[in-house]
Amino acid sequence: QVSPVQSGGGSVPTGGSVKLACVVSEYAAGDNCVAWFRQIPGKDFEGVGGIYTDTGDTYSAAFVQGRSTVSQDAAKKTIHLQISNLNSEDSAMYYCVTAACSVANGVASAVPSTWGQGTRVTVSS
Repeated sequence: QVSPVQSGGGSVPTGGSVKLACVVSEYAAGDNCVAWFRQIPGKDFEGVGGIYTDTGDTYSAAFVQGRSTVSQDAAKKTIHLQISNLNSEDSAMYYCVTAACSVANGVASAVPSTWGQGTRVTVSS
C-alpha cells in the first residue's frame, strides 16, 4: 500500500491560516474517505475532519467547525485541509489517512487504513 504524501504546514502566526495537502495514489479496499488527524505533543490523536471521496461530503470536529475546510480536487487525488484563525492549541502534527468512515448516532468515525507521513503546524504568537 502506497502511503499518502503530505505537504504544507510550518510556522504560522496566531490568527493566521494554514492549508495542508495530501496526495493519495491508491486506496485500500473498504476506504471511502480521507480523514485528517492531529497529535498535540503529549496527547492522543484526535480527528480533525474528513471527506467522503465519492460524494464530497465533509465533516469536521467541533474544535475547528466554522474555521476549517476539507476539499478534494476533481481527480480525488489531492485532499486539502485548511484551518483559519489558528491559535496555539492548533499546534500539532497533522496526518492525512485513507480510511473507512461512517456516522453512527450523529458521530463521525474513521477506521484508519494508510497514514501519511505527517506535517507539523506550529502556531506562534
